[in-house]
Amino acid sequence: MNILCWNTDDAVWNHWEKVVKKETVLTRVLDMQEVQSHLDGKEEGDFQYLFVFLEDENFSKKVEDVALLRRAYPSIKIVVFPNQPSQNAALRLLSLGVSGQCSPYIAKEQLALALSVIDAGEIWGGKQFIQNLIAQSLPQAQQVEDTELLMTLSEREQDVVRFIAHGLSNRQIAYEMDITERTVKSHLTAIFKKTQTKDRLSLALLVQGSSFTH
Repeated sequence: MNILCWNTDDAVWNHWEKVVKKETVLTRVLDMQEVQSHLDGKEEGDFQYLFVFLEDENFSKKVEDVALLRRAYPSIKIVVFPNQPSQNAALRLLSLGVSGQCSPYIAKEQLALALSVIDAGEIWGGKQFIQNLIAQSLPQAQQVEDTELLMTLSEREQDVVRFIAHGLSNRQIAYEMDITERTVKSHLTAIFKKTQTKDRLSLALLVQGSSFTH
């Protein structure tokens, strides 16, 4: 896997080099012009990801630069790493199609999980982002409705939902439930259809916003 990294912080860069898989190739750039030069000069697909560290200095400007990059290079998966997470910035970027938000000093196992979720076509928001989103809370009536909806799931589907709400991957769920990953995926397909959710993040938000036991 080839990852283009827009990162001006040496400490964060050194950490990224340690937590990616050994077969991953990181290419570091320091400004917007370099990012565009690398993406314009490469065949489509040469870089699977663009990692962007959002430092405190010029934070707002860099968020807007990422938004521009998202529109200009729709095929690359973009993951941002804000030094001080901003809920408003995260919502803006994720709504524009940015694939995920992570802590700059994310653990190796957590990064692998985040990338596996993104590779599956879903969004990774990170624990703090989800908690902040949940903190905005749903009206009581909506909470009851969501709980009733989740209770219509089969017992096995409810088990899968609980594991999703705790951030487990398909492989981890399969291990915990002693079933195959294929069966987990089948359960998820049925769950998404029944709950009218489109991905793991929206399902987790549905669970957290309800009184469903998780």
